[in-house]
Amino acid sequence: MQLIVQNYEPASRVANVKLCCVRRRFFVSQFDNNHASMDGEAAHHLGKVLRAQTGQQYELSDGQTVFLGQIEKVSRDRVEFKLLEEVPAHQAKLRTTLLLAVVKFDMFEWALEKATELDVLTIVPIAADRSEKGLLAAAAKRSERWQRLLLEASQQSRRLRIPVLERVTRPEEAFAASKSDLKLFLSEKPEAPHLRTLLAGKQCASVTFAIGPEGGWTDPEIASARGAGFREGSLGRLILRTETAVVAALASLNYALAAD
Repeated sequence: MQLIVQNYEPASRVANVKLCCVRRRFFVSQFDNNHASMDGEAAHHLGKVLRAQTGQQYELSDGQTVFLGQIEKVSRDRVEFKLLEEVPAHQAKLRTTLLLAVVKFDMFEWALEKATELDVLTIVPIAADRSEKGLLAAAAKRSERWQRLLLEASQQSRRLRIPVLERVTRPEEAFAASKSDLKLFLSEKPEAPHLRTLLAGKQCASVTFAIGPEGGWTDPEIASARGAGFREGSLGRLILRTETAVVAALASLNYALAAD
């Protein structure tokens, strides 16, 4: 029997191996000279759940810039930081506004989270004709929860700023208020041009995209959108759920108009 012994290089000698540590990012209301603080529920989560300690470093954003912050003091509902240096932050190339019809809350909230991850700057919940009336009546009570979802998704995806969540709005009002360079609404009509065709060769700095409820937009809503300069587009022959359409449409927009 022949015994074969292989020699292994110690890990310390292996060249070109780099360990990358991505620091968690949190949001603060403002930077005060070279200091910042976090209060309330966010501070409680950082201090008690994540067991933050003095000396630990995190990225902090005030919605305009990002700094590396080092914890100086942790108390029950407050964490204080010393700012060490500014950190390069991703700036959205495309200013995207999403007009999203209110649908069942579990689906709507999933769509809010994914829209945040896909870099939407403004979200307007839409009280469409085919949105369930009970959901519209309860939507105002969900606002605080929705804001929290946007905050958590922004931190997870390391955004510079949290999306703006507008009040629930009628479609005709939201269509008329849009000032974007490009305005589109999703259509289920078989003759609607494919979104790929509408985006081919386009260059713009801002876009508003409207996505309707299950069952689609009504004829008066479509007429209102067209009157406000919106063009209808399709994602293909398959009928997608609202939350699926959000991801497909926004990913397409980013690929065509905002690729880095």
